[in-house]
Amino acid sequence: MTVLIGKFSSGRKRRGRKVGGGALSAEQGVASVELMVAKLPDQLGLSFFLWTRAAVVDLIEWQYGMRITEQCAGQYLEKWDMTPQKPVRRAWQQDTIAVQEWLQTRFPRIKAAAKRRGAMVLWLDEMGIRSDDQVGRTYGRRGQTPVVPVSGQRFGCNMISALSNSGSLYFKVFTERFTTPVLLDFMGRLERQFERPMVLICDGHPVHKAKAVGAWLTERDGRITQEFLPPYSPELNPDEFLNQDVKTNAVRRRRPRNQKELLFNIRSYLQSTQRQPLIVRNYFLAPSVQYAALSG
Repeated sequence: MTVLIGKFSSGRKRRGRKVGGGALSAEQGVASVELMVAKLPDQLGLSFFLWTRAAVVDLIEWQYGMRITEQCAGQYLEKWDMTPQKPVRRAWQQDTIAVQEWLQTRFPRIKAAAKRRGAMVLWLDEMGIRSDDQVGRTYGRRGQTPVVPVSGQRFGCNMISALSNSGSLYFKVFTERFTTPVLLDFMGRLERQFERPMVLICDGHPVHKAKAVGAWLTERDGRITQEFLPPYSPELNPDEFLNQDVKTNAVRRRRPRNQKELLFNIRSYLQSTQRQPLIVRNYFLAPSVQYAALSG
């Protein structure tokens, strides 16, 4: 079914029937869901950023000339099996063609080459952690915002990690900036732990592409190689799910009073995760990174 997408603006006269002036057909419902999955409201000219019941009301009015209530929109959403969810952020600069090329061509080649060489594929990433990161949610009395005591001082640290789909995890937690020497030190530690070749997959951070890093890799005669994910595509890296895990369970559940406590909490959590390969393997179960769950 072809659906005409109109531009809605509050300055134009609304067309259509009065509230309750009919019901959507099954075909119209399918078309509405397809639009909601493919586009955000503002991309369709609606005065909303995310899909809400109010946005669905305007969508139905503009597409089909039918004005319904928000309660009715909620009933339609339930019928269509649409549920409220926290969206995944994705940069608009992301090149969808490059992503498809990575998924369909580049990574399968990397996977096949690593298998032929008996190489270990490691997914690498780094992140910064601050003491004033969002604390999450807590229950409180309606209309009375809960107060969470935190340190008045700001402090932080950084971590770099690498993991494999077999459940291996390697990390370094540090207080200095993420620089080329820090990355080279981490890669040197990985090199000393393994006799087998390694393929390091990472994003396009300037440190990853530094000349000194390229020279270091050249000296390894191909035993350690580096591959880059498509730009603005963190959702393709399983290591991002480790980062989320650390922020949620090592930082937000136990608020540190100083930098020493912050470092201890993170290292302890990562060491515990290291001893539980199943947890690491579960990072590869998310739909956006299931392609990376290869053997070896």
